[in-house]
Amino acid sequence: MQTHPLGKNGPIVSAMGLGCMGMSGIYGPADEQESIATIRAALDEGITLLDTGDFYGMGQNEMLLQKALAGQPRDRFFFCVKFGGMRAPNGAFIGIDTRPAAVKNFLAYSLRRLGTDYIDLYQPARVDPAVPIEDTVGAIADMVKAGYVRHIGLSEAGSETIRRAHAVHPIRALQIEYSMVSRSVEADILPTLRSLGISLVSYGVFSRGLLTGHAPSAESASRGDIRAHFPRFQGENLERNQQWIAGLRDLAHQRGITIAQLATAWVLSKGADIIPLVGARRRDQLGDALKGFDVSLSLEDLAAIDRIVPPHVVAGDRYGAEQMLALDSERPARGAAHISG
Repeated sequence: MQTHPLGKNGPIVSAMGLGCMGMSGIYGPADEQESIATIRAALDEGITLLDTGDFYGMGQNEMLLQKALAGQPRDRFFFCVKFGGMRAPNGAFIGIDTRPAAVKNFLAYSLRRLGTDYIDLYQPARVDPAVPIEDTVGAIADMVKAGYVRHIGLSEAGSETIRRAHAVHPIRALQIEYSMVSRSVEADILPTLRSLGISLVSYGVFSRGLLTGHAPSAESASRGDIRAHFPRFQGENLERNQQWIAGLRDLAHQRGITIAQLATAWVLSKGADIIPLVGARRRDQLGDALKGFDVSLSLEDLAAIDRIVPPHVVAGDRYGAEQMLALDSERPARGAAHISG
């Protein structure tokens, strides 16, 4: 497994991370024992960066990680934890809270559930419009000084917010959706990150299953699968998306690889400062994605991908309308063009 610094002069992490969200019910029921086996298999493959959120499974995901990592040396893995997402007892998402007192409260519970003395990278899951980012980052910086957090990150933040946060304390990484079909970051956010020496940790590499060729429709999604509520998986949108998916499948077949490997290789080709998160729930999914490291895409391959999935080819936004409006990262930057992902 290759390694890269997370941000300029930052900690060394694996060139690919394991996204653990899907192991806690977001995409329907998951097998706990297979999830644990997948986490351990990732470690064996040299993956150190493990991404979770305190609201994934309302804490269950963090407890799953503690169980999977029991007995492992602490320096063998790197915890990325998102916080601030609030959920009701029925599982509904009910807002974001990144007030300084909430930062410390969420952190205390995550430390206990993960069974660790510190978190490697701590980041608000979304930008809270009611709280200045300086206050949120300042509170995390206090926890850095106290030894409970090593590094600070952001998630789904726009360029202006990133600059304001970085002025308070060095930001190591921005986690944001980035794939062959979600490329809005390229207009303004990615250049901002590179000017400040901040890495991009890309989630949604497989566009929540679209880029694996096994995307469920809203009607066929299992109970509890959040994708049933996403526009790209609904009705005519999914039918239209299946058309360009077929084109990618043909390209992958010509190369003797899977669509997932093609999607992984595409993100890996975009620079060492971009670290893809693979949201694998099973060992076979993980193994498939890891083979993307063996794929070298030529300029002709990249051009072919651009022809198959040009800007705006994807039908439907990556979230529903209300959620899209809440994304700081999707607000047009001043003086910059905004490209819909």
